[in-house]
Amino acid sequence: MTQPPTYPPPAGGPPPAAGGFAPPSGPASQGYAVPPQHVPPGQVPPPGWPPPPPPGWVGPPPGWAGPARPTLAPGGQPLASFGDRLLAALIDVGLSTLVAMVLFLPPFLILFWNMMTELTRTNPDGTLVETAPGSFMTDFMLPLLLLELGLMVVLLGFYWLYHVEYMKRTGQTYGKRVMKLRVVPLDPAATLDRRMAGRRYAVQYLAAGLLPGLSYLDGLWQLWDKPWQQCLHDKFAGTVVVKVSA
Repeated sequence: MTQPPTYPPPAGGPPPAAGGFAPPSGPASQGYAVPPQHVPPGQVPPPGWPPPPPPGWVGPPPGWAGPARPTLAPGGQPLASFGDRLLAALIDVGLSTLVAMVLFLPPFLILFWNMMTELTRTNPDGTLVETAPGSFMTDFMLPLLLLELGLMVVLLGFYWLYHVEYMKRTGQTYGKRVMKLRVVPLDPAATLDRRMAGRRYAVQYLAAGLLPGLSYLDGLWQLWDKPWQQCLHDKFAGTVVVKVSA
């Protein structure tokens, strides 16, 4: 019985399977990506293919760098991020504002009450009592300025106790404790002391309060500072802020 003629396979291609058709010869059309093929063990992959993983490999694919690791302080702890430091500072500002309101509000209310009482005094006939010229400055404005000055000194004293005496014990304020941050010396062999904490306080609160814009520059400096992500008060004091577990 005569067999049907078979078509010759394309040059360089595999022979067609029984009852099938040979794949078309020639270069692949543009835009069509050839799927990667399995390389049998012991054979060398074609040029341009990624190398096969070693036997028993259970990690990520070869060439994958993995997620970026946090930058470490000289002592080995991860450095605090800008967001964590900002939230800790906002918590401390909120606490300081609450203390300032407790200190400032009662004296101001008393002074305001006395001022309104003097301004609304009336004669027996119902007319307002005229105040002497210059009495407003001596009776109200001068006491107000002295009160503000005194309370400002008290508030700076509170800041010193909070950001120096309290922080130097553990390297944490209340805000840093909530955000699990700690101030540590840049030198791992050193210990945080009153001198370091006082230098931080001098730049962060005293100098920043006297020079307009310094507080913003001080806080944002960590965004481009390398490698320790320090603010200006950290650089002046020789400290860094790290992330801790508790």
